[in-house]
Amino acid sequence: MPFVIDMRDAAFGYGSEPILSALSLRLAPGSFHFLTGPSGAGKTTFLKLCYAELVATAGGVAIFGENAARLDRDGIALTRQRIGVVHQDCEFLDHLSIRDNIALPLTVTGRDTPGQDSNLDELIAWVGLTARAHARPPELSGGERQRAALARAIIMDPDLILADEPTGNVDWDMSLRLLQLLCELNRMGKTVLIATHDMALIRSAKAQVQARVLRLAGGRISAAGADL
Repeated sequence: MPFVIDMRDAAFGYGSEPILSALSLRLAPGSFHFLTGPSGAGKTTFLKLCYAELVATAGGVAIFGENAARLDRDGIALTRQRIGVVHQDCEFLDHLSIRDNIALPLTVTGRDTPGQDSNLDELIAWVGLTARAHARPPELSGGERQRAALARAIIMDPDLILADEPTGNVDWDMSLRLLQLLCELNRMGKTVLIATHDMALIRSAKAQVQARVLRLAGGRISAAGADL
């Protein structure tokens, strides 16, 4: 089985100024990783390399065994269907209900069949938003928006979940709730990579999952200690 992400001396930059360099990393199926590093270290850029939003300017990045640099438009679309991304800033269509926003990936890909309704309702219940399913995004709290963003990211049953500072705008209790949901997904066999600067959150994962901590600094990535 190929690695979910396989970077070999990958680099990314604009012109002669590299943002990231000499990145070598392999994420195995079903693994759980935290990505740490100071603000401005390039964590978001790194995640974009993982879902082919950006293409390495040197070295190689393989996603599910496919060279990201050689993927055509259709190949990128198919690859992204296997990846759920929780962005740092949750963006929704304000004229749609939360339920419709969560279902949007199904609608775009033509998979919004009547048979999906029960799965959608089950997912909304799983993230604790049943009572808010018909609310509009501006009516939601920060924690509710983050849970809705997670639900939307996994509605396509992805193999890889990438979360960019998913707890950055919520309180501690909600941070633990979001972490619990991500840990549950990992126990279901999903590969999870969370970019965060919250070391307390990482320590709280100790009782739930076996995870590796990666540190991004100076444009390079390294292991930041043993298994949690």
